[in-house]
Amino acid sequence: MVTASCQTGTQPTVLVIDDEAGPRDALNVILRTFCKVRSAENAKIALEVLAQEPIDVITLDQKLPDRHGLDLLKDIKRDHPGVEVIIVTGYGSLKSAMEGIRNGAAGYLLKPFNVNELTTLIRQTMDKKRRLEFLRHCLLTLTDLWGSEEESARAWDKVKTGYAALSDAQANVASRQDDLSLLPLLSDILEATDRQLLNHSSRVSFHATLMASRLNLTVSEQKSLALGAFLHDIGKTSLPSYRFSEDQILPSGEASFCREHPDRGARMIAPLGLPIEVRQIIASHHEQWDGQGYPRGLRGTEIPLLARIVGIAQTFDHLTADAPGRVALPLDVATRQLSLQSHGRFDPQLLEFFLQVVKDSSLSPPAMDIAPAA
Repeated sequence: MVTASCQTGTQPTVLVIDDEAGPRDALNVILRTFCKVRSAENAKIALEVLAQEPIDVITLDQKLPDRHGLDLLKDIKRDHPGVEVIIVTGYGSLKSAMEGIRNGAAGYLLKPFNVNELTTLIRQTMDKKRRLEFLRHCLLTLTDLWGSEEESARAWDKVKTGYAALSDAQANVASRQDDLSLLPLLSDILEATDRQLLNHSSRVSFHATLMASRLNLTVSEQKSLALGAFLHDIGKTSLPSYRFSEDQILPSGEASFCREHPDRGARMIAPLGLPIEVRQIIASHHEQWDGQGYPRGLRGTEIPLLARIVGIAQTFDHLTADAPGRVALPLDVATRQLSLQSHGRFDPQLLEFFLQVVKDSSLSPPAMDIAPAA
């Protein structure tokens, strides 16, 4: 895969994909003052350019002569995950905008666009790309992040300092250690690994917090549940070349990729000063009510309450969410499959509560798949 250099101060390379010569020429004139510009009039030529030279950002028209823009977006994010994509189209809708963001687009503009709005979005996207590339490098080289707590703390200091230096808006990450300041960094770490992992994490947090009102959890417990559910798979960021679409789903609805990830994730967040319940969720969300789970084979109420909730929520999402390489089950089929596991894998009472919440709720997670508020 050809990737572009994205160092601060260097000119980014932008690929303009549009079937109309007018918009291509207009974007060329606007962007060439601070970017190197390449262009393609259809999906075939665009993929050829991507295979031959490094590209930082793409502006993508949704309506192309040989493919739909959203289909091309999915292929780009699968084969060139380091390339950021901005959808620029005259045929947009709220639904298509949400679908684009969900599949990894960094932004969405409608024609005719405001020039300042476009250039600002390009610059913001380049800032984001630099942060994600920095974090990908850290995940490959700073293996102490999931080492001992002392080793992990030193590695996190390097990550937070470097991350803050890439954006003034994130400057407080290096000096503060509260949930609010760390969320952008942790969210970017998930996205740097795989955008679909970030989407899954956001949905699991949404599903898990639906239980809070049924269980009369305290405000502190609700906060820990939302954050722990969001970070439940943070250990998978330690796996080289991890892809959510390759994380095989077992017949039970459970993802099977790497049984070490709960322990790795718990070690990884240990120095961050987050509530102990967050670490318990990460470490125990694959434990099962009958003791057949991992990594420690905990049974029944030995499994922390919040981890039991997240175990149900993450399985529900694997069953019901569309993702690359996966087909979502209809809601009635998914809930029936969960019901069959009420006395084995899950806490029967919690599962009954969850299924009732599903029945009573429209269950419409945040459309943009963003991180939960802390």
